[in-house]
Amino acid sequence: MVKIQIPEAAEKIMEQLNTHGFEAYAVGGCVRDSLLGREPEDWDITTSAKPEQVKEIFPRTVDTGIQHGTVTVLVDRMGYEVTTYRIDGEYEDGRHPKSVEFTGNLLEDLKRRDFTINAMAYSSREGLVDAFDGRKDLERGIVRCVGNAMDRFTEDALRILRAIRFCAQLGFDMEKETEQAISAIAPNLAKVSKERIQVELTKLLLSAHPERIKDVFENGIGPFISERFEEAGKRLAGGESVRLLPPRKHMRWAGFLRMEDSGDAVSILRDLKLDNETIDGVRTLVSLWKTPIPAHKPAIRKVMSSLTEELFNDLLCFQEIFCREEYREQLRQVKQYSEEIRRAGDCIRLKDMAVTGRELIAAGRKPGPELGVLLNSLFEEVLACPEYNDREYLMELAKKL
Repeated sequence: MVKIQIPEAAEKIMEQLNTHGFEAYAVGGCVRDSLLGREPEDWDITTSAKPEQVKEIFPRTVDTGIQHGTVTVLVDRMGYEVTTYRIDGEYEDGRHPKSVEFTGNLLEDLKRRDFTINAMAYSSREGLVDAFDGRKDLERGIVRCVGNAMDRFTEDALRILRAIRFCAQLGFDMEKETEQAISAIAPNLAKVSKERIQVELTKLLLSAHPERIKDVFENGIGPFISERFEEAGKRLAGGESVRLLPPRKHMRWAGFLRMEDSGDAVSILRDLKLDNETIDGVRTLVSLWKTPIPAHKPAIRKVMSSLTEELFNDLLCFQEIFCREEYREQLRQVKQYSEEIRRAGDCIRLKDMAVTGRELIAAGRKPGPELGVLLNSLFEEVLACPEYNDREYLMELAKKL
């Protein structure tokens, strides 16, 4: 018999439901990950109890998705989603069921789920419930739809991207019928919000196999995300190299979009509703990575001054992975010099310069744009020669400029 270690709080919730005469199981991703020897991020619980009955049993709950049968039970400041067994009605818009019907039958609930590996339930009392051979598919390394693949993807077209994403995260292959259905249903992705699409693409890119984003284009999905996204996919070269980048959003998205003009890259990400911080990071990396940094300390300080320390390190990492072979020795020298600049404490930020705008005003300079120009001129001198970062020297130099 399969044994899964369930967290104490989740076990208590299930025991409480059992005590009140209801069935309760851990379900979905937590069961899948446990069987794979991975640490689950969340523990979701499915039950025969209806939402109002769950709320009667537990003193602290939140109506997370009450219309779909989900109540979050709070235990020791942690939330556990408890969802009533349900049967989904017809999916009229290819995204949401028109109606939801609660049921007392666990198998009816499991059969509405997307993939066999996500349609397993477990309880300490009953063991593993695996009506669709999800465990066998885990062993085979296969992503396969529950029941008819065309039906599952027609219900919610986002499942197309979820299938590819799970393959990327788990290193699995797609079952043949599931893959064939993806190409057939791909046009329905036009009905799905860009935010939901972006979440799946980001998870794919942050996975152990970001190069599997090629599957999006090979299965004809790209045009239904956006024309520009499809064009970027056609220009994607050396996709294997993307997984050498640290799994951080701006790094992996920049790796995917590195062949684009920075303006086009930003447009693609804005269309997908990426956050501004990620977009700014991608814009910087896509703009700069093809331009070698001279192995000359004044030039290195200038680049360092224009970026945060983290983003400068990201740029060096990016160049190390994607730069031309003839630049590698120069890049090695740049990395060495940048470390020397840091160790020496050279001034690479305007705010760290020995003279401030207030001091120049006190010395007779008028506030305004010309003062900004003067400060930048002094800063350029300091970047070129860090020993110039001396108050007396800079005040004298200011008189001449």
